[in-house]
Amino acid sequence: MRLLMATDHYPPFIGGAHRQTRLLAAGMAERGHDVAVATTWHGGLPPLDWEGHVTVHRMRQMRTAVRSLIRNDEQRHQPPFPDPVTIAGLRRLIAGFKPDVIHAYGWFAFSVAVAMGRKRIPLLISARDYGYFCANRTLLRKGEPCEGPAPLKCAACASDYYGTASKGLPATASMYLFRPLLARKMTGLHSVSTFVQEVTSRHLFGPDGPPSGLVQVTIPSFQDVAPDEPVDSSDAEVSPYLSRLPTEPFILYVGAFRKVKGLETLFDAYRRLESPPPLVLMGTYERDSPGEFPPEAVVLTDVPHKAVMAAWDRAMFGVMPSLWPEPFGATVAEAMNRGKPVIGTTPGGHVDMIGDNAGMLVPQGDVDALETAMKQLIGDPERRDEYSRVASERARSFAATSVIPRFEQAYLDVLVAG
Repeated sequence: MRLLMATDHYPPFIGGAHRQTRLLAAGMAERGHDVAVATTWHGGLPPLDWEGHVTVHRMRQMRTAVRSLIRNDEQRHQPPFPDPVTIAGLRRLIAGFKPDVIHAYGWFAFSVAVAMGRKRIPLLISARDYGYFCANRTLLRKGEPCEGPAPLKCAACASDYYGTASKGLPATASMYLFRPLLARKMTGLHSVSTFVQEVTSRHLFGPDGPPSGLVQVTIPSFQDVAPDEPVDSSDAEVSPYLSRLPTEPFILYVGAFRKVKGLETLFDAYRRLESPPPLVLMGTYERDSPGEFPPEAVVLTDVPHKAVMAAWDRAMFGVMPSLWPEPFGATVAEAMNRGKPVIGTTPGGHVDMIGDNAGMLVPQGDVDALETAMKQLIGDPERRDEYSRVASERARSFAATSVIPRFEQAYLDVLVAG
């Protein structure tokens, strides 16, 4: 097959969705398919690049079409509407590459849907968050779980989230204007968890639900490091980060330093513990990062993936205290890959992953419950060992060798359905 994968972001930028597209593209190329990737343009990176047998096309946007109008070259976010300049680039790519299947993720998918025009190309849309019907992409309203979109409610919420109505109102309007177009163009819907599949089906397609012929698959994100595969801690890319870790086992958080990730809940619960293990935080600073971190915490930023995996080997357990309904949680999968139990939150994708025997689940934002869970894992090595055993076994379902064939079958299914 000729596969075109379109995504908001792509490495070298750090993020779970970024890595998933690269890993999936490489995996499908290794299986003999012709793969191209379309993603957002970034300064300092070539517009056309090659990674093994995968070609990477970085598409311009309206705000980057004229060099003199570009204020900075940092990582850019695709707008929540079909971008005319991106559409033009995609049309040229589609005409030249002639994909059998297009697999799109994120707000880039709106431009893809328009660029397809009248071409009947099977389109598989990945739901890795809630961005097709939530302008904030979090399914949160004033810090609490949202029951679903409504025009006035969404407009006010998005304006609060982005800090200005000039961003919030257009983002909300785009959701309502272009969501039906995306729903019509889709041949298949891929969701990373049963929770994401349920809410996306309900809110993207409206009260009538998805059309009867729509291919729907739930496939988790996956890891390129096999369970129990050792990570070379002496690697030059890894060792500088490991040298900064505590010598004793520690509690580990990995992820963006964002409010929705529940860092403040973690900090409050951690402060209540008596003589706790060290706390290590690995991630990236964001616009809504907490103003203060526990002074005793070890904070490492922009950590390479290999160093993250090596850090899990040294950790006691992980804590991923998300306030939003975490769609999946790639960092939870990474911890399980290394045989570490994780404290996650409910509702959301953590339920699929952790269940009741590979770690612990607590209600989102519940400081008391998180404190209790951490105390139990700290004080009960036998419980940790049992959770670790189950986590290691379950992690095999997140391995590339298990997941990539499922995506290949999904592409075949939408090809037949399209």
